[in-house]
This record gives sequence, structure tokens and C-alpha cells, in this order.
Amino acid sequence: MKKTLNIGMIGYNFMGKTHSNAWRQVGRFFDLPAEVRLKTICGRNRAKTEAAAARFGWEKSCADWREVIDDPEIDIVDITTPNDSHAAIAIAAAEAGKAILCEKPLGMNVPECEKMVTAVEKAGVVNMVCHNYRRIPAIALAKRMIERGDLGDRIYHYRARYAQEWIMDPAFPLVWRLQADIAGSGTHGDIDAHIIDLGRYLVGEIKEVCGTMETFIKERPLQCEAGEGLTAAASQQTGSVTVDDAVCWIGRFQNGALANLEATRFAAGRKNHITFEINGSGGSLVFNFEDMNRLGFYNAADPSDARGFRDILVTEGEHPFVGSWWPAGHIIGYEHTFVHTFADFVKAVVDGKSVQPTFADGLANERVLSAISDSARDQKWVIL
Repeated sequence: MKKTLNIGMIGYNFMGKTHSNAWRQVGRFFDLPAEVRLKTICGRNRAKTEAAAARFGWEKSCADWREVIDDPEIDIVDITTPNDSHAAIAIAAAEAGKAILCEKPLGMNVPECEKMVTAVEKAGVVNMVCHNYRRIPAIALAKRMIERGDLGDRIYHYRARYAQEWIMDPAFPLVWRLQADIAGSGTHGDIDAHIIDLGRYLVGEIKEVCGTMETFIKERPLQCEAGEGLTAAASQQTGSVTVDDAVCWIGRFQNGALANLEATRFAAGRKNHITFEINGSGGSLVFNFEDMNRLGFYNAADPSDARGFRDILVTEGEHPFVGSWWPAGHIIGYEHTFVHTFADFVKAVVDGKSVQPTFADGLANERVLSAISDSARDQKWVIL
């Protein structure tokens, strides 16, 4: 008989929704060494948390995250809360001996992330940062191809862009993601963190950076206390945006490859546009999240009269993760990346083994984020 892993998830909004769906699906499509039980969902708004529990199939709900930590039946703590609470919850969970899955960015800053890494290493608990894009089949295939040498023996360039548009309207309110004391940073930690992580995953560790940041709209309407739109009075009041709206940076990897990255939430028409191109001595790879089941590959070893980017439809059974889903040609989507992540995490928890990206990876990512912020502030190159 398989053992059962009881899940306690803290947070219920966007990420809570995606994580709930993944927990419900992971055991149905992947052959796991344990059953998954959606035991407790936690959120500060009791009514909304109860509604989320009923909608997504959680057995119970609570309003104090300490109840999840203190429950001896909980095996895994899943953290999907705003960034300012990640460290306190994760450290408490580690001290209680729970396995921990935490949304990115890992913490608010480097010292906070260091404390989180120390806590999980001291406790010896399995830990993971939910950088779900690593487990897009096309990106996992890109990793395989690079390691196999399909791009040659040297990588020259990693260019990446993550572009959204959702805060372009000046009337958009001052939500928590626009407040440094809750979010830590803006576009930088929210979406630049993803393409930094992908660079580290695909190319290697980063050696030095030089960046610039901009906040285009510096004052925004205040939200009402309940967080549901604006009251008539609050609509006349504004607050300061204390995070970045966009960031651009260049850098160099430890292996000598050059980095050129941009992240912005002010790209009209872009909803969740993630692209990268990797150029090596023997070829190139191109990826676009808006066509996430495809990977472009240029092989410099092809005959000169037949060279060109080939289009790989990443839906074959031998492609990473795909064999657990549908027949070839039947595409998958965003939500499946979380299922893949959770499948690997559950296996690691049962085996008691490390699974990437770990909290140490989250700390490494935060060091890069911090170095870019320092570079933008001081207008100089920063060596990590």
C-alpha cells in the first residue's frame, strides 16, 4: 500500500488556484510512490479560503498558517502567499520537520533567503522553489540538447525577454505586487526571476551583471481595505509605487557566455510573453512561451544548402514529461508545468532526496537579483 502525503497549502489566490489544480491532477497522470491528500488550505480571509477549499477539494480550511505548521498530520507545506511571509512560514515548517514547496522568489532579500536555506539544511527536509517553467517539456528538451552537445562545445549568448502589460493603466490600483515592503521588488523579482532561473538552468551560473531599472508610473490609486476595487473616497487617494516596472540588464556567465535580459510589465499587447534564444558554437535554440509546445533548433552541421531553423513539436512520448499525457500532437498548457513540478517533488519527498530547484537555487537567484538591483542603483558593473 502506498503511503499518503498530507498537503497543507498556505495562500488561495492565483498561485493557490494553480497549485490546487496541480495537487488534484498529479496522482492521476503520474505514477507516484505516494497518494496525495489535499488536507488543509489556509488564508487570511476566512470566507474566501472556505470558498477555495470547497471549489478545489481541500478537506478543511483555516485562517492562521501556524495551524498548518502545528498539525502533526501535515507532511508537505506549500507556500503560495505574498513574498513578505515566505521566510517566516518556511523556517517554521522546516523546524517542524515538514517538506516545503515555496513559490518564487524564495524571499525578500539575500539575508532572508540565507536564513531559509540554513533552516532547511539544518532540519534535513526536502525543499523546492516552484520555478515551474523549468518543467515545460520544450525547455526540459532544450536542457537535454545542450547537455548532449547539440549546440556545440561552447555557448555564446543567452537572450531572454519576459513581457506583460497588466499594470499599464494609470488607474490600476496599488496592489501588493507594487509595494516593496510586501513584494520585495516589482517586475524584477516577479518575472525577471523566472528568466534568470532559466538562464542558470540552461547555461550556467552568472558571474557579473550591469543593469538599469525604471518605474514608469510612480503614484497609483489606493485599494479599499477589503482589496475589492476602490471606494469612492479611496479612488481620490494615491500611494507611491515603490518597486520597479521594468528592468534591463546584460551580464556574463561563468563559462563566458553573454547574457542580455529584459523584463517589463509595460509591453502593450503582451500578456505573458516569455522568449529566449541560446546561441552556441554548433547551433541555436529558440523558445516562445506563447507557442510553448514548440522548440526552434538550428544545426550548424547541416549541409549548407539545407540549413535553417527546424520546428520541433515537443509532444512525442520520449520528450520530457509528455509520455504521461496525450498522444503525439495533442498539446499541453501552463497548468501542466505545475503538475510536472509537483510530480518530481512528491518523488523526492518519498525518497528523501534533493530536487531542483532547491532553496539553495532560490538563494543563488536572489544573489543575481540583488546584484542587478545594486548595479542599477550605483550605475556600475557588479561581480557576484
